[in-house]
Amino acid sequence: MKDLKQGKTTGEQSAGTDEEKSSTRRRGDILENAILQAAWDELGEAGYSNFTMERVAARAKTNKNAIYRRWSNKPLLVIAALSKHVPKPSLETPDTGDLREDLLTLLQKIVTPMQLIGAETFHGLLVDHLGKDLLSSLPKIMSLRNDNILTSGMKRILQNAEKRGEISFKSIPDRVIALPVELIMHEILATFEPISEQTVTEIVDVIFLPLVLAHN
Repeated sequence: MKDLKQGKTTGEQSAGTDEEKSSTRRRGDILENAILQAAWDELGEAGYSNFTMERVAARAKTNKNAIYRRWSNKPLLVIAALSKHVPKPSLETPDTGDLREDLLTLLQKIVTPMQLIGAETFHGLLVDHLGKDLLSSLPKIMSLRNDNILTSGMKRILQNAEKRGEISFKSIPDRVIALPVELIMHEILATFEPISEQTVTEIVDVIFLPLVLAHN
C-alpha cells in the first residue's frame, strides 16, 4: 500500500512537470527557427552524409515529431535550412560597360550560392531529393530558354552591349542566348557539384563570346 501510494505521488509529480514543460514549450516560428538553426549548424559541423533528423532534434532540444510535422524528410529540412541561411543572389542585370564583365558577373551570381552550399551537400541533395526522378525532371530543369529570369538577364546584357556598339543583338539566335545558363545546368547535372569560377570563365570566353561574335 505504501509503495502504491508513493508511486501515485511520483506519477502526479511527473504529470505536473510535464504540464509545466507544456506550458513553456516553444511553438510556431520560435520552434521552427530553432530547428532551422540547429539544422544549419549540424550541416556545417557533421556534413550532409552524417546529417540526421535525430541529431538536429537533439541540437534544437526538441523531439523528432516536431521536425517531421514540418519537413517530412532530410532533404526538405536541409533545403529549408539552406533557404534561410544561404544569401539569396541578386539577379539584377549588371551594367559595367563591358560585355564580358557583365556576363561573368551575372553567371557568378548564379554559382556563388552553390559554392557556399558545398559539393557534398549539393551532391547529396540532388541524389536524395531527385533520386530516380532525375531523368524525368530533366525536361523541366533544362527548359530555360523562354520566360526565364536568367535568360532575360542575358538578353538585357546583350541589348546593353548593342547600345554600346559592341555587338548586334538581333543577329544572335535564342538558342545561343540561352546557352550559358543551360551549360551551367548541364555541368551541375553531369558532375553533381557546384560550378567553379574557372568553369564560368571558360563558358564565357571559350564558348559563348566566340558564338556571339560569329553571329556579328
